Amino acid sequence: MGDNEASLPNTSLQGKKMAYQKVNADQRAPGHSQYLDNDDLQATALDLEWDMEKELEEPGFDQFQLDSAENQNLENPETADLNLDSIQPATSPKGRFQRLQEESDYVTRYTRSAPKSNPCNFCRLLKILCTAIILFILGILIGYYAHKNCPSNATSSGTLDLQFYQEILKTIQAEDIKKSFRNLVQLYKSEDDTEISKKIKTHWTSLGLEDVQFVNYSVLLNLPGPSASSVTLSSSGQCFHPNGQPCSEEARTHSSQDLLYSYAAYSAKGALEAEVIDVSYGNADDLKRIQKMKNTTNQIALLKLGKLPLLYKLSLLEKAGFGGVLLYIDPCDLPKTADLNYDTFMVSLNPGGDPSTPGYPSVDGSFRQNRSNLTSLLVQPISASLVAKLISSPNSRTKNGVCRPLELPSNDERIVNIQIQTVTKFKTVTNVVGYLKGLTSPDRYIVVGSHHHTAYSYYGQEWASSTAIITAFIRALMLRVKRGWRPDRTIVFCSWGGTAFGNIGSYEWGEDFKKVLQRNVVAYVSLHSPIRGNSSFSSVASPSLQQLVVEKHNFNCSRRAKCRETNVSSVQIQGDADYFINHLGVPTVQFAYEDTTALEGPSFLSEALFLKRATKIEEMDPFFHLHETITKLSGEVILQIANEPVLPFSALDIALQVQNSLKGDQPNTHQLLTLASRLRESAELFQSDEMRPANDPKERIPIRVRMLNDILQDMEKSFLVEQVPPGFYRNILYHLDEKTSQFSILLAASERCKSLASNETIQEALSEVLNGINAAQGYFKAGLDVFESVVVGKN
Repeated sequence: MGDNEASLPNTSLQGKKMAYQKVNADQRAPGHSQYLDNDDLQATALDLEWDMEKELEEPGFDQFQLDSAENQNLENPETADLNLDSIQPATSPKGRFQRLQEESDYVTRYTRSAPKSNPCNFCRLLKILCTAIILFILGILIGYYAHKNCPSNATSSGTLDLQFYQEILKTIQAEDIKKSFRNLVQLYKSEDDTEISKKIKTHWTSLGLEDVQFVNYSVLLNLPGPSASSVTLSSSGQCFHPNGQPCSEEARTHSSQDLLYSYAAYSAKGALEAEVIDVSYGNADDLKRIQKMKNTTNQIALLKLGKLPLLYKLSLLEKAGFGGVLLYIDPCDLPKTADLNYDTFMVSLNPGGDPSTPGYPSVDGSFRQNRSNLTSLLVQPISASLVAKLISSPNSRTKNGVCRPLELPSNDERIVNIQIQTVTKFKTVTNVVGYLKGLTSPDRYIVVGSHHHTAYSYYGQEWASSTAIITAFIRALMLRVKRGWRPDRTIVFCSWGGTAFGNIGSYEWGEDFKKVLQRNVVAYVSLHSPIRGNSSFSSVASPSLQQLVVEKHNFNCSRRAKCRETNVSSVQIQGDADYFINHLGVPTVQFAYEDTTALEGPSFLSEALFLKRATKIEEMDPFFHLHETITKLSGEVILQIANEPVLPFSALDIALQVQNSLKGDQPNTHQLLTLASRLRESAELFQSDEMRPANDPKERIPIRVRMLNDILQDMEKSFLVEQVPPGFYRNILYHLDEKTSQFSILLAASERCKSLASNETIQEALSEVLNGINAAQGYFKAGLDVFESVVVGKN
């Protein structure tokens, strides 16, 4: 798409050097800010009136010409009415550009004085002069008090915008979200996701959203087999299902869906009988200690979920020679309110997208690779109750109010047989995509993403919260659109399919339209699993968006007596934001309610997909007030990014995040700290010299604003690195958790160095960080150089 570069219409006055500028204030849609201070309006209007009276007496006025605007064409300037409300000086004492706002009660017509043919006596002249003075003073007084008492249209743009956004969002009601949620969960039992996708498309279209369409991809899915997996104790011959219940026809029939969907998608399949070795969380220290004591070749690891990405830990187990993995969550790591001892869960071992077309879209004619499994390990998720039976541990894990972690005694030997049955098939995954085209910058997109239930995946229902929230925002937005308003930038609404299998729908769409999205996407707002609990409010945002998120949170807090503490960070998250963060480098934000886990450090417990039914979600948020809060906060961020003339991103916050990531006792980071200091200086200069003037309406030049926004939206792309350990973000601005400030790739490199004699890995990671900081420094410098050359060129 081409750039829509706005230009201010010009007027030129020949005969005497004056420049005026016309602004089509009447053409701006409702909700757009008018940029002018009250004092400037009065002072400039009076000066302009006085100067124009003198100018109209000059012979050069006959040559006055007004350049044509979009909706005006004055062919005879001598006979046309001259409306000074639409004319402004090109320069002002306080800035290079100033916009005079049109006032309904201020209409002035200037006419040329007729030459006097008869002499007047002194008394008559005195009377006229006195009358003129009195009228002049009276006019000033009337104008002053009228301007003072009437509501000023020159209110700050920020205040006007916030008020307008609240007008849009006030139509969002918890009861409507609840009704939508209940309607959606009635559809999830469909054998495929066609019915749900059609319902979403029909609903969005009925609300007025434009060009709502299906985007389908044929992808390789790893599905449960005809019967549930099992774990058998070799010593006793006891067979257990993943939830800890004995293998029996009754158990299989009673909870068939739960049992079938307790599996690891894209795991190896088959059977393995071997010794179970407790590897705890499976980090480098754990494996180094265990390999000194036991032979791990082709054994079965008993692995806890958490602390590090699952894919990373599985890669370490593969290198250590393990043949299988029993994966579980220790009850001591869960929130105190959670009781999941007997609950099973699903995980996906797919890093993202269709495994048969890695890195390119699954469109007709694409080459398909044979990748039925993505690991050589047989991976089986099991419940904590089954782990307790395997290690012969009592059911109660609490002593004196302290939870005791599950642990297999080091001198005990457990031989088990695991059987995993899965099938791999090509299936259609459907995305629903709708557009609300922008008014002034239609080629700049804010992508808003939720997800819907995909056939053949686990039968959880939290997707209905995500879909109900995005639908509630669309409803509120379209009510205003029907009254004639539009956002400046295009908003793209997406309901993704295939999320549970590794964000397949969003990855394929991103790969399909990568070139367009790289150039045009401004931000991604994630609505993935917004209600995971109800005890704490969590905000995840790119460094460049954290300031905006805090402002929104504080603004909403100021209107409520009770307010939760804000907690904004840039950490790895689950869901479809993955592609936009790690492959497009797009600033991203996500709000959610969750329960605080007891696990210290990174949890990554959300990698487990538990069967969460609608009744559980309604227990967490019975009146759907949490749903309403998420909808309004997300909506306000969307509206501000879509409408602000200058994107509300902070360049300086990115530089500060880089500096903070290098603090502490980290080896070999002296050179990086020096580069980070230079990056901060460049970011400060960029923010003060370019962003500050652009945020001042009197200094704002459309072509410079467009150039500035292009720089702001691409700032994070410099921090995308090529090679990262499995499960780690390619965007190094994101950390593993809120408490870990260190660059995640440096943390992973330090982990690997513990098991290797060489420090080559950490040198490679340091080089990746160095290149990222260098690229960002060059990016800001190039931006400053471009703006400087534009100024020089104009002079």
